[in-house]
This record gives sequence, C-alpha cells and structure tokens, in this order.
Amino acid sequence: MTLHRHGLVIGKFYPPHAGHHHLIDTAARACERLSVAVAASSVESVPLALRAAWLREAHPQPHVDIVPVVDDNEIDYDSDAVWAAHVAAFREGLAHFGAPPVTAVFSSEPYGAELARRFGATHVPVDPPREAFPVSGTAVRDDPVANWHWLAPPVRAYLARRVVVVGAESTGTTTLARDLAAHYRTRGGVWAATRWVPEYGRVYCQEKLAGARRDTGDATLWLDDLTWRSAEFTTIAERQLALEDAAARTTSPLLVCDTDAFATTLWHERYLGSPMTVPEAADHDLWILTDPAGVPFEQDGWRDGERIRASMAARFAEELRRRALPHITVTGPPAKRLETSVRATDALLAEGWTFTSPL
Repeated sequence: MTLHRHGLVIGKFYPPHAGHHHLIDTAARACERLSVAVAASSVESVPLALRAAWLREAHPQPHVDIVPVVDDNEIDYDSDAVWAAHVAAFREGLAHFGAPPVTAVFSSEPYGAELARRFGATHVPVDPPREAFPVSGTAVRDDPVANWHWLAPPVRAYLARRVVVVGAESTGTTTLARDLAAHYRTRGGVWAATRWVPEYGRVYCQEKLAGARRDTGDATLWLDDLTWRSAEFTTIAERQLALEDAAARTTSPLLVCDTDAFATTLWHERYLGSPMTVPEAADHDLWILTDPAGVPFEQDGWRDGERIRASMAARFAEELRRRALPHITVTGPPAKRLETSVRATDALLAEGWTFTSPL
C-alpha cells in the first residue's frame, strides 16, 4: 500500500469517542506522518488541553502529532470567508509542529471533501455512514450514559459522577460505600461496572506500624506510639486520589469512594492540630456523612476510640457546611442509610451532564 506523506484529521473531539479513534487509527495506518488537529472553541466546557491529552494517550504512535487549535470562527459551510478563516487556523496550528504540506485529509464528515480541496489534498472518506461506530460527539454530550461503552478510560474518569462516604470512625462508612456500589451493580447494563474505592489511610497505618515494629524490633508498639508528620497526610491524600482516578477509568458513570482527600484534612487536624488544604475536594459531586447515632462502636484494633467519635462527626458536618460542599447526612439502621443514599445518588445522576454548546 502506498502511504500518504502527510495526513490530516480535524475534529472537535468534544469529547473523543470510539468513532474518532477509528478515524485516527485508520489514517495513521495510511500515512507516513499524521496530524490530528483538535479544533476547540473558547466557549466549550471541556478544556482543549485535556482533549489533546486524551488523544495523545489513545494514539501514542511516534508519527502521529496531536495539534491543539483554538478556532473561534463560526460554522458556515456556504461562506468562503468562514472557510478561509478555519483553514488559516488549522495551518497556523500545523506550522507550530513544522508539518509538511498536507497530502490527504481523512474525514467521516460531509465537509471532508471541501476541506481537502482547500488544502490541495486528496480526500479519504472513513466510514461516512458510521456503520462501524454509530456514535457522535453530539450523542455523547446529549446522553453520556447511553454512550458510555464508546468512551475511552480517561474520558470515563472525567465524566464519572463521584460520590464520597465520609464520617467518624466506626460509623458504617465502609459498609455503606460497599453496599451503595453493589446496589448499582445489580441494575445491570452499564451500571454493572460500578466500583467503590477503599480507604487508603488504613493501609498506610498498617504499613507504618509494621515498619516501626521492624525498625525498632519492638513487637508491642501500637498506634499511640507512632509519630505523625504533615507530609504523611499529604501522601495519604495523594494516593487516595490516585486510587480513585484509576478506578474511575473502568467504572460505570458512578464511582463510590470510602473517604477522600477532604476527610484526610480533618484527620490531619485531629492528629497534628492544624488544618490542611486539599483543593481536590471540589472535584467530587456528593458527600454522604454517616451519623454515629445508633451505631455501636466496634474497636477493631485500628481505631482511635469511641471518646472522639461524636466530636469528629460534628467536625465533618461543620466543615461540609463551611465549604458549602453538596452533602447529605444518613441516620438509622443500615437499610435506611442505603435507601437514603440511593435516593440522593439517583437525584445526582438525574441532573445529567452539562456541556456548553459548541460553535
């Protein structure tokens, strides 16, 4: 097969989906060099840099360049002036990459032939009826859930609604997080992949204690004997978020988290007596606070103690209100807590996803 010297793919990729990836991979196999122009307008709500990063992850071939282009020109296929403005924006973006003249334009869109003509290039149509991948950016924006299976892992991670269960020790946070995810998995379909993220802080405590016992040779050391540094809480928060982001890539449109970086800030305050700023907390969609009332305290050997449970629960409630984070408080037996959480999560999911309209 004769390869085109320099192919061009242009799209908004708002967001990218399986049809886009098929188009790019098809062009990449047919070209010595391929430029993928990500043409985003400044009014669109998914950042251009993020879309470009998603495409670079999906298409790491060394001969494929992902070219970010800000294109705020209106869309009017009947206007020669508008066409000229678009092509000028694309040429400027390609120039930054030192691209040679375009010899082929690959497209699934009706405008592909005219775009190729204006570049003096061959038009290569790729599945114009979209039979291989019956999906579009408009369809994804209108209903991400129905089109979830067409989305790559980083796009899923960006769109997944994240619900976080927080609370004082021994208030049922882990049980509720696990049961909430299980409830959605039983709905089947796209929801069967719903995941939950366990608490990393407990793992860190276990490893820290084991290390201290090993280093000192004292098997009787316990949690109260450990000394904590602020940097350790930063590490816990960062690793918790990393685990969460990894799980979000393979979950359904919902991810349930047993605690988060926000909760870590309050445990930092508890152990070190000073606040800790974690801006990532704003990335979550709903916090569920577990009330200690009616929940027997169970000392499993890793908990601070019942004496601070009520005060920590009050701090969680106070801080959630102060930060104006969307939250609910669940009370009563486990079945009631789950029912309340499902109702709030369903309401969150019913709000849908908001994308600003493209030009």
